[in-house]
Amino acid sequence: MFKKEVKIMATTNLNIRIDKNVKEQAEAIFSELGLNMTTAVNMFLRTTIRENGIPFDLKLDTPNSLTAAAIEEGRRIAHDDAVKGYSSMEDFRKALEE
Repeated sequence: MFKKEVKIMATTNLNIRIDKNVKEQAEAIFSELGLNMTTAVNMFLRTTIRENGIPFDLKLDTPNSLTAAAIEEGRRIAHDDAVKGYSSMEDFRKALEE
């Protein structure tokens, strides 16, 4: 018969400092998902390894130059009396059909 080899992985502790409210809120969510904090952190770390980076997009709150330009253009158009406006989607659709 074949003997199944069980590999025991060495473990270590990880101590982190975190805001108490953040920890409590995260624990509540993890609990609803049937997870504890240790399992959730392990999932994050393993996903980081698998993805070879942070497993979500890191973004600044400020818009990039293209988005900033689009916002500025929208503001200009909104205050420009020479730009045709529409009071309803129906009016806008009719204008598109013309």
